[in-house]
Amino acid sequence: MILARSPLRIPFGGGGTDLPSYFKKNNGYVVSAAIDKYIYISLGESFNQRFILNYSKLEKVKKIESIKHPLFRETLKFFKIKKELHLSSHADIPSGSGLGSSGCFAVTLAKVLSEYRGLRLNKKDLAEIACKIEINKLNEPVGKQDQYVASYGGFNEYFFYKDGSTEVKKLKIKKNFLEKLQKNLFLYFTGYTRNSYKILKVQDKKTKSLNRNMIRNLDQIKEYGYQIRNSLIDSNINDIAMIMREHWELKKKRSSNISNSKINYYYDMALANGALSGKLIGAGGGGFLLLLCKDQSSLGVLEKKGLKRVKIKFDFEGTKIL
Repeated sequence: MILARSPLRIPFGGGGTDLPSYFKKNNGYVVSAAIDKYIYISLGESFNQRFILNYSKLEKVKKIESIKHPLFRETLKFFKIKKELHLSSHADIPSGSGLGSSGCFAVTLAKVLSEYRGLRLNKKDLAEIACKIEINKLNEPVGKQDQYVASYGGFNEYFFYKDGSTEVKKLKIKKNFLEKLQKNLFLYFTGYTRNSYKILKVQDKKTKSLNRNMIRNLDQIKEYGYQIRNSLIDSNINDIAMIMREHWELKKKRSSNISNSKINYYYDMALANGALSGKLIGAGGGGFLLLLCKDQSSLGVLEKKGLKRVKIKFDFEGTKIL
């Protein structure tokens, strides 16, 4: 058996500019951190002449072409798998929660299959394979951030260039500030998930049609990414909080589906009880609320309202074979 895992992520700035519809025109930029919540995929050879796939569903098929799960099907095709395999996935966090699970799944699957094939692929190779399958083959309206963070791990800045290339740079954040930031970030599950593709399709369509409001919005979101990078390097938690708050307010203007009255209620409650700022992670519509506090404040009021806190640490390993 081969077992691989890859980390999920929390973006700090620039999210949305990693979609090809934007960065192929204006270059994209994202600051993002991998966290210690993972997707695992195990692989073993099957002896009953069936491909067996365990995820939220169970599939048993004779041919790869008959597989319903698109990422399983297309990744198995990409790696030219001939022998029947038994593949099982497990996630620490439910899908559709805004932490980049789709891209993380794609990277983990590429990692375990490349190990099975005996291929020596580096982190960039794995991220690009996952992007190629999700974006080019399946035509999903997603960006490249999730795949790269899952592959590289760490706390990095990502540059997405017009020619399709990507550059990854480690952020030079002071160790003591990184530890403080980790302690003062609170992640709360809103209680429901959503399909991010529906929200991202709107952004993708408007960007491709050169909608001025969408382009201006993403240009400013990218600028917030640069600003938050500088604040992280300067260890300035107040500036980070201010930029996060402005980032969230601007992001909500992209679509009426990004937030709702319940999410706004939880967010305002958090600000009234010790949080400096926060935002909904991912495309929006549900999932996780990320909150930043100046100290280890108690936001127990949110838990009394039924929100579950998930404690996190940063991951610096990226995708790996266990």
